[in-house]
Amino acid sequence: MITEHFRAALKQVPFRPFVLHLADGREIPIRHPEWAAAAPTSRTGVVWQPDGGMNLVDMLLVTDIEFTEPNDVPDARAG
Repeated sequence: MITEHFRAALKQVPFRPFVLHLADGREIPIRHPEWAAAAPTSRTGVVWQPDGGMNLVDMLLVTDIEFTEPNDVPDARAG
């Protein structure tokens, strides 16, 4: 179910930045829809970060999708 919510969040018009909250307490920000994708046939997501890093996310570990204002998106390396 979270995978479908993730895909829907990426397709919003206009796009709203959001944060994936993971079961281990990490937060992964998505600042732009072109910087993230969900695998078409699995529960894996990928998020690219402005510093060139990336996160591979098992969507079963996502506990919440929080929509934020553009200036309120946390740093991916925090937490």
